Amino acid sequence: MPSPAGGGHAVWTALPFGDQSWVAGSGCRRLWRLVTLVGGRKGVGYDTLWEAFTRKGLSTIMNRIQYLLRRLLLLVPTFFGITVVCFLLTRLLPGGPVEMKMAQMRGMGSGGEAGGGANAALVSEDMKKELNKQFGFDQPLWKQYANWAFRDKLGMTMRSYEYPDRTAWELIRRRLPVSVWFGVVSFLMSYLICIPLGIAKALRHGSPFDFASSALVFSAYAVPPFAVGMILKMFLSGTVDGLWDIFPIGGFESDAAAAAGGWTLFLDRAYHMALPVTAYVMTSFALLTIMMKNSLMEQMSADYVRTVLAKGATRRRAIWGHALRNALIPIATGFGSVLGALFAGSMIIETLFEIPGMGQLSLNALVGHDYAVFMAMLVMTASIQLLGNLISDFCYMLIDPRIHFD
Repeated sequence: MPSPAGGGHAVWTALPFGDQSWVAGSGCRRLWRLVTLVGGRKGVGYDTLWEAFTRKGLSTIMNRIQYLLRRLLLLVPTFFGITVVCFLLTRLLPGGPVEMKMAQMRGMGSGGEAGGGANAALVSEDMKKELNKQFGFDQPLWKQYANWAFRDKLGMTMRSYEYPDRTAWELIRRRLPVSVWFGVVSFLMSYLICIPLGIAKALRHGSPFDFASSALVFSAYAVPPFAVGMILKMFLSGTVDGLWDIFPIGGFESDAAAAAGGWTLFLDRAYHMALPVTAYVMTSFALLTIMMKNSLMEQMSADYVRTVLAKGATRRRAIWGHALRNALIPIATGFGSVLGALFAGSMIIETLFEIPGMGQLSLNALVGHDYAVFMAMLVMTASIQLLGNLISDFCYMLIDPRIHFD
């Protein structure tokens, strides 16, 4: 492989890759052949070609960085708007922690059953004012929000209303690994099964395999997740006499495995998560599979694929080398919502299988009017969701070459 001559030789030899290692790969060899061919025919110097090549690459990189920075700046007002609206709702809607405390003083349970009239008379306006002062509700709304955002560090160091001896972050920190483990396994199962299945259905459209798999995924989609979970528990957890007792009824891990740690703990968690994860991902199977199938079929019928085939490329090359990349664009745009679901957990599934995750914690916070924990969870899930949307845009930017940032 000849190196460039003339003034361009200084640029070539100054590269940190050396003279010959730079062109060792076949892709680099083809690129240099193209550069030398264009430079020889057009009479353009190699210095000019190299400067144009590097300038275009640096310009693209800088444009992408500027785009990501603009998106990061847009996250700030979006996050501010989400927290302000939800904070005002927790303060203005009836049934807050003050009302809950007053109900307990009157001898009323959380179900709203009335107690004696003597206890009701004991709750005076002075006690109500004292409770408002205790929870900080006697201050203006703007000051309450400022204290929550800065003094309480977005509610993370705020004491729980239901568990006064613990902060919101202490409660979240104990539940977060459970939901992350549950969410990651669900994510991997969904995408590792649905994307290949959607591709196979697109390549075999109209075949018996396509009809049979469609009937299966749509049947699973028609059944709610909690119903799937109850059916799985009934048939596979020994809750009904005469049926199989293969998997545990609920829980996240056993005490013996938690003490052992290592692979024992990993396998035990996988054993406990088998039924909950299956029930959770059933509904997403149909959506992802059909989306992948329709997207790939649309790309296979596009003009550029027919052009590739007309130029002599094989069908395999046209599909796997060209159509599949564009077909993944709708899938990539859904990464943001999936990332938020990884940390938010599932209220229904976690409650059904008694999994101590974020979904069960959020349900308890809503039912118990524990707005301190609820707002802290909102901050975390909103931040992750916004970050996931940014990652989706970045994936979309990498997959789709038609995106420009000028």
